[in-house]
Amino acid sequence: MDVFGKALTDIYRTGEADTLWLHNSYGEPEEMPLEFFFRDDEDMPVLELQALHMCSGKVLDIGAGVGSHALLLQAFNIDVTAIDISEAAVNIMKDRGVKKAFVQDIFTYREKFDTIIMLMNGIGLTGTLPGFKDFLIRLKDLINPNGQVLFDSSDIAYLYEDMPKPENQYYGEVSYQYEYKGEKGNWFNWIYIDEETIKSTAKETGWDAELIFDDGEDQYLVKLTLA
Repeated sequence: MDVFGKALTDIYRTGEADTLWLHNSYGEPEEMPLEFFFRDDEDMPVLELQALHMCSGKVLDIGAGVGSHALLLQAFNIDVTAIDISEAAVNIMKDRGVKKAFVQDIFTYREKFDTIIMLMNGIGLTGTLPGFKDFLIRLKDLINPNGQVLFDSSDIAYLYEDMPKPENQYYGEVSYQYEYKGEKGNWFNWIYIDEETIKSTAKETGWDAELIFDDGEDQYLVKLTLA
């Protein structure tokens, strides 16, 4: 089982877990509060609630985790499919009542949807700027005409206020590694994308990008529609 999945499983089954550490490429390791993944609507930020209220038609939740967003959409009688690459997370989703939960890599998926959501910085899983661009091209195969893609991201320029931005890569590209009970997972790439880069990459790949909501703390919600 993946390191992240083990931590999720422990807290889900017993209500207790050791500290889940997140190592990163830019500073000290951070503690990941596991309860964060099991939030209900009362604990969700306005940005996420806004995105969920905008969902319509057949919805795909990519990187759905333990299904917190999918469960809320189901409560609104919305037809939602939730996918994640963590088998442990998907097992928890199913146990929590998500009706359509699958272990699935988005790059091999074959179905069309009216709304695609990637919340909690889920767009980060595209890893790099070229990865983000490839992903936007791939999404065209998954979206119905007049469909929409909703995701949030953030501008992490503030990390570089006291040091120079990296010269050999986009400054929003970082790497992470989970550690739980002394076991470390593989390092993985993650990306935080500033608004202008989102808009220019979207335009380049045939999408219109619209900023829907900004929380005033460098986190914003973006809506993509086919140009």
